[in-house]
Amino acid sequence: MSRVLFVTGTNTEVGKTAVTAAVAALAVRAGLRTAVLKPGQTGVAPGEPGDAEEVARLLGGAPLTTRELVRYPEPLSPERAALRSGMPFLTIPQFIDAVDDLTDSHDLVLVEGAGGLLVRYDAEGLTLADLAQSVTGAELLLVAHPGLGTLNTVTLTAEALRARKVATAGVVIGSWPSEPDLATRCNLADLPVAAGAPLLGALPTGAPAAGPGFTELAAVSLAPALGGRWDAAAFTQAFAVPFAG
Repeated sequence: MSRVLFVTGTNTEVGKTAVTAAVAALAVRAGLRTAVLKPGQTGVAPGEPGDAEEVARLLGGAPLTTRELVRYPEPLSPERAALRSGMPFLTIPQFIDAVDDLTDSHDLVLVEGAGGLLVRYDAEGLTLADLAQSVTGAELLLVAHPGLGTLNTVTLTAEALRARKVATAGVVIGSWPSEPDLATRCNLADLPVAAGAPLLGALPTGAPAAGPGFTELAAVSLAPALGGRWDAAAFTQAFAVPFAG
């Protein structure tokens, strides 16, 4: 049975595409037939590469299916971008048809959202959470910023997922800095508590520019549950902050 894994972030620019690519790279290396589905792409003109194409670029020509359902030129929420462009909204039937088609021929389908979990895709309030609810057995991977303020957004997203009965596979830090500050180091222990789900990786800042070594970078940055060999306990301990006094 095919696995459908949704990838969302706590906000924009937190590393969703890099994490999607890292998961895809390890799946392909493991011999899984893998697809990346982007339901709604914004901020990209016709003919320009979007997030799905960026995933394919990071995989360096490895076998990967990519699909994009709707695209809007302005860098706005899918709902607002559609309204301003006069182009059609994404629909649930359109999405389900795409998922059904991809799961028929793939072992893993990664669905990358736009912005955060509750960003709207249409005027009726369609969100990525609704798309996840429409797929039986779907799981969601939450990509988070590591620094100050992230615990609130992770907690809010996790509460929204629980309210909708969407399973959370885990949380991944999308851009781990080379010199983490105090809050960032402390958040390693606090993020899985806020998410109510395990910490499954930490991609270093600059991962999208890793070039030919991207798959190996993914392997050392993602936990075994995602196909890598990253150790959450060891990583957390390496950056542990002693208690004052």
